Amino acid sequence: MRIGEIAALVGVTPRAVRHYHRMGLLPEPARRANGYREYGVRDAVLLARIRRLTELGLGLDEVGDVIADDEGRELVEVLEELDADLGRQERVIRERRERLAELLGEAREGRLGAEGPVSPQLAGLLAELGDGGVAGSPMAAKDREILTLLDTVVPEEERDRFMELMRGAAAHAPALYARLDALADAAPDDPRVAEAAAALARVLPDGLAVEVPDGGLAETFFGDLAPAQAAAVRQALRLVAERGA
Repeated sequence: MRIGEIAALVGVTPRAVRHYHRMGLLPEPARRANGYREYGVRDAVLLARIRRLTELGLGLDEVGDVIADDEGRELVEVLEELDADLGRQERVIRERRERLAELLGEAREGRLGAEGPVSPQLAGLLAELGDGGVAGSPMAAKDREILTLLDTVVPEEERDRFMELMRGAAAHAPALYARLDALADAAPDDPRVAEAAAALARVLPDGLAVEVPDGGLAETFFGDLAPAQAAAVRQALRLVAERGA
């Protein structure tokens, strides 16, 4: 058989056959006097095996390992690993579809917020924050943006804990947003900075007793605040840390 014939017989392309030769998966067959490859039944059987293994999801390196083990012991091990991996993928897909079904329901009922798809924890927090008393507040809008960002970038176990901690402060949000909005054009040494920091520290939970470093996400957050607002938030976090100590 010529390369086109064996490829058609097994159901792959001649290009794939040549690639398997380069990878060392399929040995080069003997050539005719005119230089054309001459494939036999054994070549077709091996090529069919390569095709079946790749269709199962194995990478070509894994296929090579399986083929190299003549007794097939490694094939069982590789297939067991593949089965376990597919099981994990199935669980992830099932969880995503369940979450998607929830989001579709919210969207169809007009309950999906402008922030787009968010975790159930953030959705609950945003619902508690609501719009009452904060409509038109620049600080409220910034807070929702940073919460949505955290919902995406923070690891799930830390994110869930953070959102739960923040729900305790939701009732005080309107008053706090008003204090911080008032600092938009103030200097960092304005006396209202200390007052806003103290008010914010009183409602922040002890679980947020952390010193926020410069750079990274902190730079993204504080860089979007006015100098006095950033000073008030940093001071509030220091007060919470001191309280926890």
